[in-house]
Amino acid sequence: MISNVQIKKLNVHPDERGRVIEILRQDDDFYQNFGQVYLTTTYPQVVKAWHLHKIQTDYICCIQGMIKLVLYDGRLNSPTLGEVNEFFIGEHNPVLIQVPKEIYHGWKCISDKEALIINVPTHPYNPQKPDEYRLPYNTELIPYDWGIKMG
Repeated sequence: MISNVQIKKLNVHPDERGRVIEILRQDDDFYQNFGQVYLTTTYPQVVKAWHLHKIQTDYICCIQGMIKLVLYDGRLNSPTLGEVNEFFIGEHNPVLIQVPKEIYHGWKCISDKEALIINVPTHPYNPQKPDEYRLPYNTELIPYDWGIKMG
């Protein structure tokens, strides 16, 4: 596991009316700060990658569909430099993943329907000075192939 990455298994509380899933609470051990909450979507087989933040930490949860969330540790001073982590999250695995600052991350929608992803970053988006650093999904700087691994 990449250093400082946290996983929270989400509890689903169903009843005859529907269900409630608590995603992030301020009394969670790894909670840091509230910046904003936003919803992003990804169509089937689409890859949204790679990006990192130098200031903010992300808390990522897929609430519809399934995604393959991939993290890459490129931090030169990290004990897990060069490590890649894959997480299959969404309807069939309701978890919240904390992605620390300076970790490259991205995802691919692996379900046959649009994935809905909630992110709760620790800082609000600033369009005048975005904390967003990108690489193409197929960069040779990150040793990862987004294809399906069969077998």
